[in-house]
Amino acid sequence: MILKRAREIDAMIAAAEINRAALEALEPLIRPGATTAQLNEAAEDAIVSRGGTPAFKGYRGFPATLCTSLNEVVVHGIPNDKPLREGDVLSVDIGTFYKGYAADMAKTYPVGKIPASTQALLQATEASLYAGIEAAQVGNRLGDVAAAIQQVVEAAGFWVVREFVGHGIGSAFHEPPDVPNYGRAGTGPRLRPGLVLAIEPMVTERRTEVKILGDGWTAVTANGALAAHFEHTVAITEAGPRILTAKDAPLYSSQVLLGGNRGA
Repeated sequence: MILKRAREIDAMIAAAEINRAALEALEPLIRPGATTAQLNEAAEDAIVSRGGTPAFKGYRGFPATLCTSLNEVVVHGIPNDKPLREGDVLSVDIGTFYKGYAADMAKTYPVGKIPASTQALLQATEASLYAGIEAAQVGNRLGDVAAAIQQVVEAAGFWVVREFVGHGIGSAFHEPPDVPNYGRAGTGPRLRPGLVLAIEPMVTERRTEVKILGDGWTAVTANGALAAHFEHTVAITEAGPRILTAKDAPLYSSQVLLGGNRGA
């Protein structure tokens, strides 16, 4: 684990603010007829104009600022010129570097109206993210985070993707430890103050394996099941988990969840 000092977490908050603002700038554009290439261009402009650097572009050869994952695409979809359609679901993953530190965030959006069953998938995935964040307390173990996510997903009747995990984050975009979205409570390393994690459940509507397409990036469900993805960058502090990619980087508690204000 690479632990951060308070000043480093402050630097990550600055990166996270740019990242969140760029994602928010895209949201009005996510509608039928828009293209993910247009979203990607807007995201890059939003990051660069605020002094940041897109974290994904060029990372291991990835060609874009955003990962745009449509319908059965779990993660790492590459933006293109195909128009979005009514009823699609689009996961947008965005990362930013600012003054040497990174932030990472993802949300899944409905494109126009979607069926109630699909909305339930999005809601369960987002709820599992916040369950994982709530479990990210000093003294808990990494398995507590993973088990909390898995419990919410499976109670809702959905499937946790096994092939991809969250990760530590800081001056490098991917740092140890890996953060699985399934596992046993009470296992794994203890969470310590200064650890910063990108917690990111990826969930599908039914059990499936994941395969990589010929572009070497796009990860899709093997059986065509729809997928959803939500992510925050979270610092572990003595006062509780701090959601860096949420507005004003609030401390998280069960009261936040029960009050319906997740700070996102």
